[in-house]
Amino acid sequence: MKDLFFRENIMEILDYLEEGLHIIDKNGIIVYYNKFAQGIDGVESEKVVGRHLLEVYPSLTEETSTLLTVIRTGEPIYKKEQTFLNYKGEKITTINTSIPITSKGKILGALEISKDITTVREMSEKIVELQDRLYNNKKKSSKENKSKASAYFTLLDIVGENKEMLRLKSLALKAAETDVSILISGDTGTGKELFVHSIHNASPRKNKPFIAQNCAALPANLLEGILFGTIKGGFTGAEDRPGLFELAHGGTLFLDEINSMPLELQSKLLRVIQDGCIRRVGATNTMEVNVRIIAATNIPPEEALERRQIRRDLYYRLNVISFHIPPLKERKDDIPILTNYFIDKFNKKLNKNVKGVSEDVLRIFKNYQWEGNVRELEHLIEGIMSISDTEYIDVEDLTYKFRQRKSPSIYDMALSEILEETERAIIRDALKQTNGNITHTAELLKMPRQTLQYRLQKLEL
Repeated sequence: MKDLFFRENIMEILDYLEEGLHIIDKNGIIVYYNKFAQGIDGVESEKVVGRHLLEVYPSLTEETSTLLTVIRTGEPIYKKEQTFLNYKGEKITTINTSIPITSKGKILGALEISKDITTVREMSEKIVELQDRLYNNKKKSSKENKSKASAYFTLLDIVGENKEMLRLKSLALKAAETDVSILISGDTGTGKELFVHSIHNASPRKNKPFIAQNCAALPANLLEGILFGTIKGGFTGAEDRPGLFELAHGGTLFLDEINSMPLELQSKLLRVIQDGCIRRVGATNTMEVNVRIIAATNIPPEEALERRQIRRDLYYRLNVISFHIPPLKERKDDIPILTNYFIDKFNKKLNKNVKGVSEDVLRIFKNYQWEGNVRELEHLIEGIMSISDTEYIDVEDLTYKFRQRKSPSIYDMALSEILEETERAIIRDALKQTNGNITHTAELLKMPRQTLQYRLQKLEL
């Protein structure tokens, strides 16, 4: 019964995949083509099945087609970028994983799973083109019209009097005077980008380009071309395009979430830092670039090293000057200052007249863990002020999870908060030791799995 179900329903099931699926026989004839693939190519299955692959995709060749390459070599291909023209003349870019279908050592055909990245590629190329146009226009403009590129924050925008934050601001000023690489770490929402902008704007490069790229925002295959540029004919569909290194020449390139960059691409980045030269994808010649690299991670760099998310040699090259931006829960003395800063900001933006927060609200803020850090505090205040006309923000104006934290006694709240924080620390440490495995964590803590799940939910872990 089970086998019968799969035989009769497998094709229908495959149509629900959100990735294109092609199957060809050993002669290159298409034998299956799911609905998502039809959507990518803009053609119906009936017009494709039974025809040779190159007849359907005339812009491909025996050499550039990943499916035909697999048939020819018998070796799988993983996550390879392929660009082709569909029947409408539209340029389509996919990331393909192609696997040979074999039986008793003979190749019967090949299967390919394709992820459509056409829109992502187009958007990333437009961003590069716009940045190129922006900086070329700035070069032509008069001195009085020149701006500070796209780095618009300065050290004055980093609000707070916490001792560690003041130390980091002082370090940022000293770092700005140098040209060495910088590695910044900190949780999401702590303000890493504020420091990056501030360092650029306090440096001799402040009137030169500032380019930022999140390494987790693009597929690995696209990221290389975006960073280093491409040449026409370098690969199927490639055009002559400068990369971000060229656009950032003379200025600063900020690589956020560097730990998301593939290791093989990290090795190319390392060579650029060492030699000061880049090579466009598909090119044979190199060109010199003068770019300062500032990189950031959203996890501790040591943890990224342990997970093998960042090359050790690249880490040493980047970590010449290091910053760790503390989470908001470690700088609670700044919460009143930040709260008033955001109230003033949104008073101006929303044309309001809020004067502050109540003592109860401030007490709740100081005892909250702020997993989203400064950004979470900012969004909370913006949300409250958008829908409230109160003069002072009180507990009733807060969202439900904050109102839950109101306690009849400051002493009870302080004690319970200490106990909760201790429990959080113990559970976090256990989760880290077990790589997040709930069952193993429960065994390590000697508690039932259901109890651990309840505590994780209760403690918002």
